[in-house]
Amino acid sequence: MKKVLLFTALAAALTAGIAQANEKLVVAATPVPHAEILELIKPTLAKEGVDLEIKVFTDYVQPNVQVAEKRLDANYFQTLPYLENFNKGKGTNLVTVIGVHVEPFGGYSKKVTKLEDLKDGATVAIPNEGSNSGRALLLLQKAGLITLKDPKNALSTPKDIASNPKNLKFKELESALLPRVLDQVDLDMINTNYALEAGLNPAKDALIIEGADSPYVNYLVARPDNKDSDAIQKLSKALTSPEVKAFIDKKYSGAVLPAF
Repeated sequence: MKKVLLFTALAAALTAGIAQANEKLVVAATPVPHAEILELIKPTLAKEGVDLEIKVFTDYVQPNVQVAEKRLDANYFQTLPYLENFNKGKGTNLVTVIGVHVEPFGGYSKKVTKLEDLKDGATVAIPNEGSNSGRALLLLQKAGLITLKDPKNALSTPKDIASNPKNLKFKELESALLPRVLDQVDLDMINTNYALEAGLNPAKDALIIEGADSPYVNYLVARPDNKDSDAIQKLSKALTSPEVKAFIDKKYSGAVLPAF
């Protein structure tokens, strides 16, 4: 009996030791699809000695601020143009680790069923963050609704519009707020993660949407001091695994596209 108890105690101690040896990795993400994808790979990472903790945010600022301040280890929610603009504006030095997926950016409406039906003076809601604003305007330019002074400027704002034949009026809001004004505007340019959260299906509901060739890949982002760490590299590998690719294809039906 004593031997059994001793064996049980040793086994428990060994298990506890293994658990303690696991490295904790705290990663920020927006709810859809980023946090959902991270949840998928938690068991895989646990087996590899990494305990993944997911911090869910609904804004695009704090995830970067907290990684830069070393309150978080990494984040997964943003495109390279957004990151570059953030680093420049905030004086941070965050870096990309690996590209995971593309969320084709789209325009939605509850007032018209096709872009041609937009009336003169129609109101268009767009993100007010640098690269997201430019992304929306580039898509509107591609649709022939406006022309930009610099047709390739990813940081364009409404002030950079050269021609606006329909006299569109622009309402600039934080990306997270855009789904809430869908009933109030004629055309709403919404990031796919927020569109999905609002119950929209980009592949079916968007009147205008980026193609699979969109350059706006969503990246895993970290700091120069930890991007090559064992835990971050394990996370990077897990995020670009066949398991994640199959999950994205099945779960999001074209609203989210693997970038690997």
